[in-house]
Amino acid sequence: MEIRRAVSVAELVAAEHLYDGPARVEWAERFLASPGHVMLVAYVDGRAAGMVSGVENVHPDKGAEMLLYELSVDGPYRRRGVGRALVGALAEVARERGCHGMWVGVDPGNDAALATYRSAGARDEGRFAMLGWTF
Repeated sequence: MEIRRAVSVAELVAAEHLYDGPARVEWAERFLASPGHVMLVAYVDGRAAGMVSGVENVHPDKGAEMLLYELSVDGPYRRRGVGRALVGALAEVARERGCHGMWVGVDPGNDAALATYRSAGARDEGRFAMLGWTF
């Protein structure tokens, strides 16, 4: 397995089978142009097997921390350590960028995600409610 940072629109679009929906070129361009946005792709035998995206957040009283925005592993590559490796690689990027920590929101019933994050060193910090707006 090789994990590389996606640095081109072509790489982001080629990994779209790992996303919830199709990639859009204009959004891929915006992602790459946005400071603090990171996508790492795991390749197995040259195929994109998984991805993790993160967004560095900075606040005047909290410093910098990395939000693990999304993790996805293609079906045939699950339960082979790809997700754990991607989370670890994003944590390393966060450390390199001077982040004091990393966090992720997980549905309490998503046992696979919880197991992956815990196996990569995350600890439970309690439950929270997530509210959203659609524009």
